[in-house]
Amino acid sequence: MPTFDMHMIVALLGIAVVGGLIGLDRTAVGQFMVSQPIVAAPFTGWLLGDPAAGLVIGAALELIWVLDVPVGTFVPADSTISAVSATAVAALGYPGGAPLPVIGFCILLTTALAPMTMRADGFIRNWNAHLVDRVATAQVQDIERSLSRAHLSGLAVFFLKSFVLYLVLIPAGLAAVTLFQHMPDAVHRAMSLFVKLLPVLGSALIVRKLSMKNVDLYLLTGFAIAAVSGLLFHASAAIIMLLTVTAGWLGARGHEQRS
Repeated sequence: MPTFDMHMIVALLGIAVVGGLIGLDRTAVGQFMVSQPIVAAPFTGWLLGDPAAGLVIGAALELIWVLDVPVGTFVPADSTISAVSATAVAALGYPGGAPLPVIGFCILLTTALAPMTMRADGFIRNWNAHLVDRVATAQVQDIERSLSRAHLSGLAVFFLKSFVLYLVLIPAGLAAVTLFQHMPDAVHRAMSLFVKLLPVLGSALIVRKLSMKNVDLYLLTGFAIAAVSGLLFHASAAIIMLLTVTAGWLGARGHEQRS
């Protein structure tokens, strides 16, 4: 059972800061793809001593949200916050290594809270839109200073949005995990099955979103390699999920280049 001692508070603040910085990569700075769940979640797990949980969570969420791109006025769910929060809850809630049912519960919990991140993102975008009006009304001699201040203000607000959400979601998740421990074994078995079926759900979402008229060779190749690895070489679930999400990612990127 997690206890909110000084070590937990320091870890929580550290993850909130790191997660806030990683979240800037989504749209505000760089866009080097380090904010993608397949990168952000394993990195968070490594920081907290449970990279395996981060890999499973990141692979599952990457499959689900790989094609949800913040283009134009579309505001997708913040998959970075979901991935980092789920990994932090799993790692901090079970320091010795989170079992599969807990990982499934963390994924389900943070995914259910995704609409909160979308509302927060929409609010921040509307607030940043007013920065243009402030720059437009600035004096000519202060235009460069106003532009710099507006850019820095926008970055700070995006960071604070993620920082505050982490401080809310992770403690709430830890409290929920404590309650989850006392649930019947049937619920735990259901969560374990939920995690194992997530690659199928994610793959179906990719196929639906791509609206493929022809068979995607990348996707089929990834599925074949994952199946062979699981059946013949007895590869772990994490490796199979990683191969599947890599295939989905390559297929999505290949489809975008062809179109």
